[in-house]
Amino acid sequence: MPRYLIQVRATPMSEAGEFPDDPTLVARMMAFHEELAHAGVLLDCSGLMPSSQGFRVHYSAQGEATVIDGPFAETKELIAGYTLIEVRSRDEALAWARRFPAPFPGQPCDIEVRPLFGGMSDATPEEAERELREQLGQIRSAR
Repeated sequence: MPRYLIQVRATPMSEAGEFPDDPTLVARMMAFHEELAHAGVLLDCSGLMPSSQGFRVHYSAQGEATVIDGPFAETKELIAGYTLIEVRSRDEALAWARRFPAPFPGQPCDIEVRPLFGGMSDATPEEAERELREQLGQIRSAR
């Protein structure tokens, strides 16, 4: 079955290490993730520390690695948390994503959902063919 990564985009508030003062937010997030687990689709989930606690490894065209310590300037490009699910289809992933609680109430914010490569290792040949045809159809319709 295909796996999807639900990425919670960072905000200036999350990058500052501050989290919404909303006692119901944690309860809503926990309830949502418990529902994912009960449905058997949750593989993993976690929040991420601010980029000031992290680093990047940049590779030159020649393959030389340079370590760059955070924080990183482009907050809109950063991730504040993630949920990894394994579902039957893109439509099912979309249905779960639409139910994801707003991560930063009172602020505009985004989640991004992307499929992972693979995910069909335990599929029957018929299931794998169906999934590949579905993916091919999505690629063709995106053009």
